[in-house]
Amino acid sequence: MNKEIKRNLIWVGIFAAAMAFVEAMAVYYLRKIYYPGGVLFPINLAITSEVIKLEWVREIATIIMLLAVAFIAARKFKDKFAYFIYAFAVWDIFYYIWLKVALNWPAHLMDWDILFLIPTIWASPWIIPVIISIIMIILAFVLLKFPKAEIKPKEWTMLIVSAVAFLVSFVWDYAAIHLANRGSISELTQALTNYVPTRYKWWLFVIGIVFAGLAICSFWKRAIKRVKN
Repeated sequence: MNKEIKRNLIWVGIFAAAMAFVEAMAVYYLRKIYYPGGVLFPINLAITSEVIKLEWVREIATIIMLLAVAFIAARKFKDKFAYFIYAFAVWDIFYYIWLKVALNWPAHLMDWDILFLIPTIWASPWIIPVIISIIMIILAFVLLKFPKAEIKPKEWTMLIVSAVAFLVSFVWDYAAIHLANRGSISELTQALTNYVPTRYKWWLFVIGIVFAGLAICSFWKRAIKRVKN
């Protein structure tokens, strides 16, 4: 890994960690207002539609900022992708570090968190996105270590399957609630008001881990072989 890549990783990491603090402080204020007791579930439906819409925009803006710094850091698409997942992962890990500093939360490994709101509520124990973030950092380092190697279609397929498995594991319960009560707003509201997630879809998480690992190993072996030849 050359000096330029190492320098980029340091500065992208600093940006992501600082950005995570800003994000954590926004959530800090929201929790103080809407979840003063510190319990996130069931979700507070007293949050106005205006606040929810602004949260959607904030979440989109977060992704745009991470994409922007990745596009600044690299020229090739593969490297842009690597810097993006690296920035996203560092941001996500430090987000929980800053929440721990500010709120002394999470208190336990299996504390559930609201991850995103688009297109429905994403929820899981907080440790799950952190584990996924560690895998993303490993993938980013492997991709950047071999700048001349490209990601093959089969590896993209494995990464997409992994991402879909993780995504479905996050939205499974709340998507099911929306589908079961799509004909009645009152019933949907009642269901959301009463629902407290307790069981994470670990089998989907395992599928995601396996396919991500296969993709990383496939790229690594091929890139190593190319270097030796």
